Parts: sequence; structure tokens; C-alpha cells
Amino acid sequence: MLVCVTRFPDHFPDCTDDPEARTAKAPAASAGPIAFLALPSGNYAVAVIHDENRNAKLDTIARIPREGFGFSRNPAIRFGPPSFDQARFPVATGDVRQDVRMRYIL
Repeated sequence: MLVCVTRFPDHFPDCTDDPEARTAKAPAASAGPIAFLALPSGNYAVAVIHDENRNAKLDTIARIPREGFGFSRNPAIRFGPPSFDQARFPVATGDVRQDVRMRYIL
């Protein structure tokens, strides 16, 4: 699993070129939480990819994902990924938890 956390809409959902993005890798069999410590206050969004072939990207066929994916706040998926606003959540003080539901299309 590849996990990306960003607070910049221009870098969501893949965190490309975001110097402040936080990323993590975890085994797909792991159901445990992934912690990102000491995030500055602000709005964030999370994207998760089940990178089955370990090529560090979401594989698609005709723009349809071949691997599992998920986003913070579990927004409805229509055509393409949700916007940052659809996946954003606030971080202020204390622990913030986001349960991301993985989706598989193909």
C-alpha cells in the first residue's frame, strides 16, 4: 500500500512534487493504522493505492484503475479521483483518524 498525505490541492491525489507531502508504504495485509506524526494545523487529504505490482503508481486500463485505491472521507467516486475538497479533513490539535475504504474496480 502506498499512502500520501498532502495539504496542497495542486498536489492531490498523487503528492507529485509536493516537498511537504508525507508518504508511507505498508504491507497490504496490514490492517493496522499508519501514523503521520506532528502534522502542522491545516486541511489535509489522504490518497491510498494498493500497488500490487510495486511500480509506485496506480495502474489503469482506459483510465479505469486496475489496482485498489481509497481516499480520506471516502467520497463518492465518479469519473476520476475526487477533488481535494471532497477528501479534505482538518488537523488542529490531538489525534485525527481517517478510515479509508479501499475500492477495487477491475
